[in-house]
Amino acid sequence: MGGILDLAAANLLSPAILSFALGLGAALLRSDLSVPEAAAKALSIVLLFSIGFKGGAAVAAHGADARLLAAIASGVLLSLGLPVVAFALLGWLTRLGRINRAAVAAHYGSISIVTFAAATSMVQAKGFAAEGYMVAVAAAMEAPAIVTALWLASRGGAGGAPEPGLWREVMLNGSIVLLLGAFLIGLVTGEAGLARIEGLVVTPFQGLLCLFLLDMGLVAGRGLLRSRGVLSGGAVAFGLLMPLVGAALGLLAALLVGLSPGGAALMATLAASASYIAVPAAMRVALPEADPAVYLTLSLGVTFPFNLTVGLPLYLAAAQWIAGG
Repeated sequence: MGGILDLAAANLLSPAILSFALGLGAALLRSDLSVPEAAAKALSIVLLFSIGFKGGAAVAAHGADARLLAAIASGVLLSLGLPVVAFALLGWLTRLGRINRAAVAAHYGSISIVTFAAATSMVQAKGFAAEGYMVAVAAAMEAPAIVTALWLASRGGAGGAPEPGLWREVMLNGSIVLLLGAFLIGLVTGEAGLARIEGLVVTPFQGLLCLFLLDMGLVAGRGLLRSRGVLSGGAVAFGLLMPLVGAALGLLAALLVGLSPGGAALMATLAASASYIAVPAAMRVALPEADPAVYLTLSLGVTFPFNLTVGLPLYLAAAQWIAGG
């Protein structure tokens, strides 16, 4: 128990988490602090490219094996199955209709790449090595949840029919293209390529992550202010409970695949996180009847802060215990 508390304390006092807290507090206090939209977009591009490139270089250095395919397959199965769990849990805890429950469930089957970045940073800071191909697992988990969500919505006889161009929009989502593209570049160029651009993808990573999380804190805080009264107590309880359920299933998958403690922590994080970029864009097309104030406030305003502050150290501690770190 002491180890978990030590991890939590260290994580809460890290520059990245304190930067998020600064943004969240400033927004809740209605400060005019802001990060220009163009700057925030540039930060996200550099972070995604860095994560993908370093993952590809790591696979190039250490080689790929059957475990890589097993990890990707496990991630896809988690992404397909977690929305079913989320949909059922929402039915027990809330009075949301089928369409809103399906839309929320899609977010919790997909992943938050920013949470993944924060988890990667924490794992490395604690001296753990994680499999480089976890970046490929993250990319593979972006879209399958949408398939399950549309099936869940269509079972009620309303909505759920894919709109023309939906799958093209999902699969060509900028975050997926950039992440996979950078991974492939890192895979082709290897450690030599990483050394050549280390000044972009390695050295400044922590500072850029701090600035990006500052912006995410501002976005989350202002979203909470706009959405006051939208969520019931049961919905908030779901936003706190579902990450723990997802993390437990992610850890089980990591144990079956045989991931290292660092890799298991990242798999748990992916399963515990909730999308607030790719899936909202897809839901606007596929399930326009769903209320964005519900699914965005839950994923970004409740689950995202919970994972950053409490979830990540908990998942790493559990991964150490389960994976034998």
